Amino acid sequence: MQTTQHQSLPPSVNRAMLLAGSGVVFTLIVILVGVWTRLVDAGLGCPDWPGCYGAWVVPDAERAAGFAPHKPLDPFKAWVEMTHRYIASALGLLALVLAWLGWKHRRLAGYPTAISFILLGVICLQGAFGAWTVTLKLWPQVVTLHLLGGFSVLALFFWLFLRLRAYRQSAAVPRSAPRLWWVVAGMLVWQVALGGWTSSNYAGIACTGFPTCNNEWWPGYMDFAEGFHLTQEVGPNYLHGQLHAGARTAIHYTHRLGALVLGLGLLWLFYIYRHQPVARPWLLASVLTWLLQVSLGIILVLNALPMSVALLHTAGAAALMLLLLRSGWQLGCLESRSTTMLYRKVAHA
Repeated sequence: MQTTQHQSLPPSVNRAMLLAGSGVVFTLIVILVGVWTRLVDAGLGCPDWPGCYGAWVVPDAERAAGFAPHKPLDPFKAWVEMTHRYIASALGLLALVLAWLGWKHRRLAGYPTAISFILLGVICLQGAFGAWTVTLKLWPQVVTLHLLGGFSVLALFFWLFLRLRAYRQSAAVPRSAPRLWWVVAGMLVWQVALGGWTSSNYAGIACTGFPTCNNEWWPGYMDFAEGFHLTQEVGPNYLHGQLHAGARTAIHYTHRLGALVLGLGLLWLFYIYRHQPVARPWLLASVLTWLLQVSLGIILVLNALPMSVALLHTAGAAALMLLLLRSGWQLGCLESRSTTMLYRKVAHA
């Protein structure tokens, strides 16, 4: 467990912590606006990037027709897409400020400068994925990686906030969470990826009904090879998907199974650490959020993907990730304390 003592800290350290906390909220908004963009089929509302029909704001129909005669302007979809780009760009500026503050404080012992720069790098990569999402016409591989990148940015903002808060308070910084936590965290990443793959291939209602899928417990026509064929052709427009029903059903069914496996992992993690007061509330909240996610997933299937519920489902996934990160922080502190106590016993033996 690492601790640092500070006689006095510059006010900008506190501002950096507040900016990181704001970044968590702002990133969640960007993710949800991105999901909304997809739900209203506005992902290709502008055929180019970073502008829209060659302009920085949505142009009129005449100018749009001159720029892309093959792609008629839909003002609503174009504005939805550009709104997503504008707020994502603002988030990038926030990360740039945090990176500058990290450089400014690089000589302060214990300041999380590295995380600040990693965050900026991931956001720059996100910008590239945003461009490829348009230029590759919603290629599912890129769309899924773009979603994972958004969740990575959210996690980095949150971790930076925790590190800055601990730094400001001269509190302990955990070294690493226990191995079981990492296994469950891997399950969550996999499940988020499956959710992105389900969404980008428009497989959200490939299974109707619950708990069965199209009135079958195991649909025999599921095509897993095609559903998880990761080298789909670049070039076609993937709006509304290109896969046949059997492939989409396989994707959807795998997402359901992934939710079950994740739930078992979360329950086991909670059971193992149920007697640890510092971690128990966060682990319990993670389990309850998982239950909420399952409920929202069922509602989505039974009601043909209502937009409000789809947005809540994404927000729930983000909340689950943040809760698991917080529990990992607490468990890491426990592991560090145990190691410190062991060293002390050995030293006094």
